[in-house]
Amino acid sequence: MKFILAKKVNMTQIFGEDGKVQPATILSAQPVTISQIKTKEKDGYTSVQIGTGIRREKNMSKPVKGHLKELGNLAVLKEFRMTDSSGFNKGDKISLDTFAVGDSINVSAISKGKGFQGVVKRHGFHGGPRSHGQKHSEREPGSIGGGGRAGGKVIKGMRMAGRTGSDRITVKNLKVIGIDQENNIMLVSGAVPGRRGTLVEIRGN
Repeated sequence: MKFILAKKVNMTQIFGEDGKVQPATILSAQPVTISQIKTKEKDGYTSVQIGTGIRREKNMSKPVKGHLKELGNLAVLKEFRMTDSSGFNKGDKISLDTFAVGDSINVSAISKGKGFQGVVKRHGFHGGPRSHGQKHSEREPGSIGGGGRAGGKVIKGMRMAGRTGSDRITVKNLKVIGIDQENNIMLVSGAVPGRRGTLVEIRGN
């Protein structure tokens, strides 16, 4: 199984051999360190934990310091579940050379937070009519209950205004269209969730 952590740098576009333009995302994937190997016998499931980044020692708790005492002050730890972790060892480095151009990957990240939003932006509602005596109903949700539905109650799952964004999103079957080993840059087809600087989890299919 291929996996690595990266940061979203920017979006761009490239021209293919057929002359067609293709949107792409630039990801900065520095080498990551394996910090723990979890097994089914000891932990109940099999996974590989990896870490990246650097943080100050004063910002680390004692249990985390003990966990990472031989590996340095890793800032972020993430786990990747798998069926067999026999090919990995604690302290090993994983870099971009495990991926190749043309690989199909799944990318997970936290999407941009948009705060509290109305139903038009959150769910794509059309809003109320603009004529026949309607005054201030351009972006209103309309009726949310009534005697004909659930006995006049507001049913569970009703689409209404609320917090939008900041959700974990996984985009599947993106293609690796470029790799720069020297600068630790990966070029991925299409869009990736999050703002610039968002931590991205990359899994190979």
